[in-house]
Amino acid sequence: MEIPKLDLTDARCPLALLIAKRACHGLGVGHTLDIHVCDTGARQDIPRYLLQQGFDVRVQSDEPQLLVITVTKRL
Repeated sequence: MEIPKLDLTDARCPLALLIAKRACHGLGVGHTLDIHVCDTGARQDIPRYLLQQGFDVRVQSDEPQLLVITVTKRL
């Protein structure tokens, strides 16, 4: 099964964070989403927010121009 991708490479914070929040809170328990982010603020804010909300966040790729994280909704 392919993991859905949320491409936020053209979005800047705070819009990128708002879009990521909405997408992640819409996930079912145990479901996963890949998020691609370029904006400096969003690279910091999105993982921090999701961890605080109890999501499992794994960094798949952390390059200077692109951060790819995989988010899984926990119970």
